Amino acid sequence: MKSHTAYLTINTPERYAIVNITGKVEDELAKSGIKEGLCLVNAMHITASVFINDNESGLHRDFLKWLEKLAPYDRSSYDHNRTGEDNGDAHLKRTVMGREVVVAVTKGALDFGPWEQVFYGEFDGRRNKRLLVKIIGE
Repeated sequence: MKSHTAYLTINTPERYAIVNITGKVEDELAKSGIKEGLCLVNAMHITASVFINDNESGLHRDFLKWLEKLAPYDRSSYDHNRTGEDNGDAHLKRTVMGREVVVAVTKGALDFGPWEQVFYGEFDGRRNKRLLVKIIGE
């Protein structure tokens, strides 16, 4: 069995963003040479997410609006913010959207269902954050 590990850096200019990273993951899969296996993509920060869904801008805006209703940005509402942080909401948003995804690799390609793509969700942006791409297989 072979493995390939890559660390990608993302920095969004906005506090909240959804970024399609499918192409970056596919680039790493091509570099790996793996034809059959699994690909894990992990947000290595506790205020960011990786998830799979449709690449539709209205849906992305809906996600961000829905998350803001669940965990609104408010410096005074979260016990976590008493530590000097202002991102208590971002931790909760990340928990709802998920930490990582695993995608099957079949015949050298990410084996998605219809409309599926990989996204990075940023909930406390404006600084460098890392993503882990780990691919294992033959």
